[in-house]
This record gives sequence, C-alpha cells and structure tokens, in this order.
Amino acid sequence: MKSFFHKIVSITLASLVFFATTSFTVDMHFCGQTLVDFSLIHNVKTCGMEKQQPKKNCESEVSKKSCCSDNQIMVEGQDNLKTSSNQLTFQQQAFVATFVYTYINLFDGLDKNIIPFKDYTPPYLIRDVQKLHETYLI
Repeated sequence: MKSFFHKIVSITLASLVFFATTSFTVDMHFCGQTLVDFSLIHNVKTCGMEKQQPKKNCESEVSKKSCCSDNQIMVEGQDNLKTSSNQLTFQQQAFVATFVYTYINLFDGLDKNIIPFKDYTPPYLIRDVQKLHETYLI
C-alpha cells in the first residue's frame, strides 16, 4: 500500500512540474460573436470576411470596421527552474572517489561464508554437565 501511494504521489508531482513548465498558445477567430475557428498548434483559418481593400486607389471611402476579430491567449510556462549544477572541488572529488572505492572493496571477500571448524569433528560428550549440576533452561 505504501509503495502504491508513493507511486501515485510521484506521478502527480511529475505531471505538476510538466504542466507548470509547459507553454502554449490558443488562437481563436471570431466572426461577430460567433467562434469560427480554434487552434492550439497553428494559426487559425479565417472566414474570408476580413477588411476588403478598395478597388481603386483614388477612391476615398471611409473604411468600415471589420466584424471579424482574432484573439490569442498565451500561457507562459515557468522557465526559471533551478537545475542542479554542483561544482566539486578537487578535494571533494578525491574524497568521493576514495569513499566509493573503499565501500565497494569492503564487501569484496564476504561472498562465501567462512566456517573455521567445519573440518573438525565435535568433541565426545563425557558427561552431561546440565544434568550433573541440575541447571535447566525453562
């Protein structure tokens, strides 16, 4: 149960960091009050009713305001996370290398269980000392 809870918490925290550092942009195209196109990945398609250019240059008409509008919502992710960049001095590197080498070689000869008396037979029992002195463990 504890390991299952630990896995759930670690996945939750990893996804929280992922979503906190992710940036994305939402593009929307409205025609009047109606949403025409919506996009997360690329620019939106227009409905074709944008401002029309006058046909002649000498025309001096008052241009009407277009009914279409483009909205863009940008969500900036957090990008100032601290990365671990530890710089070890030469003395610290020497200590770590010595410690690792010593720790690895500490258990080198303990692979087999050494029994120093396995080639000898046990002594013969001449008399039972517990029975002789009447000392019993209860």
